[in-house]
Amino acid sequence: MVKPHAKQDAATLRQRAEQRLQAMPAHLHGTPDPLRLLHELQVHQIELEMQNEELTHSNEALRLAACVFSHSHEGIVITDGAMRIVDINPAFTAITGFTASESIGLRVAMLASKGVDGLQPRSWLRALRRDGSWHGELSCLRRDGSSYPARLFLTLLREPPGACRRARHYIGFFSDISQLKQKEDELTRMANYDLLTGLPNRRLLTEGLNLAIQRAQRTGKHLAVCYLDLDGFKPINDSLGHEAGDQLLVDTADRLRLALRANDIIARLGGDEFVLLLTDLADDAEYRQVLDRVLQAVGTPQLLTGRLVRITASIGVTVYPYDDSDNDTLLRHADQAMYLAKQSGKNRYHYYDLAQDQLIREYHHQLSRLTSALEQGELLLYYQPKVDLRDGRVTGLEALLRWQHPELGLLTPENFLQVLEGSSAELVLGQWVVSQVLQQMEHWRQQGMVLDVSINISASQLQQQDFADKLLQQLARFPLLSPAQLGLELLETAALEKVAQSIQTLLTCRAHGIRFALDDFGTGYSSLSYFRNLPVDMLKIDQSFVSNMLNSPEDRNIVDSIIRLARAFNREVIAEGVETLAHGAMLLQLDCHYCQGYAIARPMPASAVSAWMLHWQQERRWENMPSLRQER
Repeated sequence: MVKPHAKQDAATLRQRAEQRLQAMPAHLHGTPDPLRLLHELQVHQIELEMQNEELTHSNEALRLAACVFSHSHEGIVITDGAMRIVDINPAFTAITGFTASESIGLRVAMLASKGVDGLQPRSWLRALRRDGSWHGELSCLRRDGSSYPARLFLTLLREPPGACRRARHYIGFFSDISQLKQKEDELTRMANYDLLTGLPNRRLLTEGLNLAIQRAQRTGKHLAVCYLDLDGFKPINDSLGHEAGDQLLVDTADRLRLALRANDIIARLGGDEFVLLLTDLADDAEYRQVLDRVLQAVGTPQLLTGRLVRITASIGVTVYPYDDSDNDTLLRHADQAMYLAKQSGKNRYHYYDLAQDQLIREYHHQLSRLTSALEQGELLLYYQPKVDLRDGRVTGLEALLRWQHPELGLLTPENFLQVLEGSSAELVLGQWVVSQVLQQMEHWRQQGMVLDVSINISASQLQQQDFADKLLQQLARFPLLSPAQLGLELLETAALEKVAQSIQTLLTCRAHGIRFALDDFGTGYSSLSYFRNLPVDMLKIDQSFVSNMLNSPEDRNIVDSIIRLARAFNREVIAEGVETLAHGAMLLQLDCHYCQGYAIARPMPASAVSAWMLHWQQERRWENMPSLRQER
């Protein structure tokens, strides 16, 4: 270890000694030499005592410095003015692996790893000469060649005053901060990465999205921002447990990594939501290929706690710069598109398009509002009578749906029913209509009115494999009602979808006495062979032909042809849309006996039916009307 130098000059020491002796008394001046000699001896003795005291203090300081030097946990290195090592402490050896014999004489540059810009000894020297010290962090080398992060403090010791003031020594203190860096890295990971999957989190995603947008601006290529949500994750998480759910998320993250390209970015926002950034896209076809791989990868069945499970994903996509929005808006648009992918059937991706999405959002809003209307009792049934024109006999009623809208008033089906087509809500509504009609028929029966009632069914209802079973189950709840009292009306186009299945359903229902009518006949495209095979009891002539037949020979011929066709195939025929007495008279002349329309009665609430039937009277103009069919 280098020894410190602490020595006072003789003049200073004598001055201090005389001060301690309180100087020479005045009466000694001019005294004989023996007395002066005695005084000088006393001063010299005091000087020696003071030197001993200072030497003791210096030795104590040296022992203390040596103790600190030897026992410090920080590595200490002392160099000469040329930065060659002249001494090291034990901690230096413990940290670096270099012994004193291996280190002394080497330049301190041995501490620094190669390639650490700005932290090489030259930069230290500039700072030391300018400021007298330098401190910072750098990567250092151990004896075995491994590197470690270190915090280093260097200070400069110059020559004593009066000399050339060159650097005499450099002293360095350093410590291995590997554990500190590990803690910092761990905190950084916690702040920027999802702990479960190891994917970037929302914070790091924001930075990545900024860089991706800048890259797209620089290269002129496209960036697809994709919001992915797993379909059906919650039931799996609830049934198999959170541990299994976590494993599913980890597996999904791994599958996403494999499905994406090297430069793409994946982040987990939380729960079962992920964001994919597809960068450097040349065209839209490229992102579609990637997302097809993603859907296939996520949807591949996997073993989870010994069970084979399959999960799918719904993905919303928006593409920059087509969608030239900021970060938050891009993510929000992708999120909105993801929900539309779910509402469209799941296991798919949906491209964000502002105009289209506004329409889709409006559609789903209306669907949700209509579903709420059913739950809140805003939907109700009106009934329109059907009569035999020959004698005025009421042959039955058609149940017609109405919406008592709290703001818009009473709405007819053409104003809202189309929203339900093809949705699960359509099936729920169909079940509700059947239930309401049967309850009302039972109520009328108890009042002594045995009435036939027909209801409209959709293609979706007819194509349900259990349609007939559910219908018969509902009828069984009312054993005093005859199935023959219930009529089902289906559109010509509905009957032609999945013809074989439709025919089987119709046959099953007819075997129990339920009657069928083909509604709006003449507006579809069925061939005679299809019509011949359909087990329906009645044709309903569409009101568009009936309403115009008084003024249009073509429409009158169509009505006449439908009536003839029904007779040829031994089917009954009924005309709807009979709005005037003249329409009724024309139908009688064409040999059509059954009709419904405003000329008979407008649709009415169930509570008004009994009163209407009491006051209904056949129009006299229709009595004994000769049939044109008989005249031919």
